[in-house]
Amino acid sequence: MKSSFILASAVCAAIPWLTHALTRGPEFVRINKTDAVVIVADLQVGLYHVARDYNPTEFRNNIIAHAAISKLFDLPIVLTTSAEQGPNGPLPKEILQLAPHAAYIQRHGEVDAWDNAEFREAVRATGKSQIILAGITTDVCTLYLALSLRAEGYTVFANTEASGTFSKELAADANRRMENSGVILMGLFSVVMDLMRDWRNTPGSATVLPFIDTYLPAYGYIARAHEGAVKNGKLQPGEDGL
Repeated sequence: MKSSFILASAVCAAIPWLTHALTRGPEFVRINKTDAVVIVADLQVGLYHVARDYNPTEFRNNIIAHAAISKLFDLPIVLTTSAEQGPNGPLPKEILQLAPHAAYIQRHGEVDAWDNAEFREAVRATGKSQIILAGITTDVCTLYLALSLRAEGYTVFANTEASGTFSKELAADANRRMENSGVILMGLFSVVMDLMRDWRNTPGSATVLPFIDTYLPAYGYIARAHEGAVKNGKLQPGEDGL
């Protein structure tokens, strides 16, 4: 009798867990490669020098990689510069070579690229609703444009690794303001993985790994190490079975 009472109590205690519906969390917003456009906002050779929140060599790689995402996944890309005839300078030649036929809007006064009618037209002409954005500086060129795009209803993914500014503190302030406005903050690897989704897709392992090896050697060298182990590897005493 006592055991039956204990069993019944246990079943009753379990019922709320069995019947309780899961509470949904925030939506996981994914990058859709059929609905995305890459924007290069003022990643200029002069402005590059004010980006003090990243190692200069790493940051150079990051801004070129940002533009290269468009070629890897066959995404439209829009380039824009601010007063490039002055100290801000032109875009790096590597970016121009990656996207020779891209819409290229040279602004001569507007700080926020969205204030330029030609730029707005170029973005709207892509027909895409998702924006993958990077700019220098993070707290001006990326932030202002990201907030303007959000106000227009676009989904914005800010590539924080390819956006730079005078200090890490300023970058943190700008990223917080963007995130509070619904901008999704991501890095290069995260952007590429979300666009690819599955290593078996196209583009997939065959093209994405060489891209990563070029622009993200920390991961690329994992693949190189695996290649070396498969082609030349020999277990050392004590390794077998680890």
